[in-house]
Amino acid sequence: MSYGRTKPSNEPLSAEKLTEELNKCVESQTTMKEVNAYWRKTGTCMGAPGITEAQAKKLDEKIATTHYSWEKQPFSAYDLTNNNSKIKRLQQSLAEASRGFEGWEFNGGRAEANTEMNRLQLFFDERPNDNQRALLKASGFKWAPSQDAWQRQLTDNAIYAAGRLDFIKPSDGRTVREHQPKAPQRDTEAR
Repeated sequence: MSYGRTKPSNEPLSAEKLTEELNKCVESQTTMKEVNAYWRKTGTCMGAPGITEAQAKKLDEKIATTHYSWEKQPFSAYDLTNNNSKIKRLQQSLAEASRGFEGWEFNGGRAEANTEMNRLQLFFDERPNDNQRALLKASGFKWAPSQDAWQRQLTDNAIYAAGRLDFIKPSDGRTVREHQPKAPQRDTEAR
């Protein structure tokens, strides 16, 4: 069982994948807290809820052989903190992914918010000139021959970057950001 120690992936994450990963992290957080509470009461992980006997044996052995004060319980405070941080990041990403983004028409092409691939894609009627290609690259867009489009991961930063490129400004006179739905409010509560 992995407790918040997974390597970040560059694979596009849909709302379903984010929800699945978020649920795993929340379940892991609950299990880690329950195992720690059980260990504080009994002094062993054997019989703790949510873990197998082999995992309990491994955790008991880790506690018995460690020389570090922060590992004198099955799951250290930093394990819980790191997993909780991952939960918050996933919640923010899920809010961003489920918010939806809108595409727009520009002079010489169109921009599409491909939510399935989690990409902001720019389709040009003609090949962009050298200067435009350099600006696209500098703004984080990459040419995807399989899609026949310039694209980057679909995030708020992609929208801001697209808004700074004059040659893909919407042809209706509005800004790129005015085409997008309102962003969810971040939790700014003092801690």
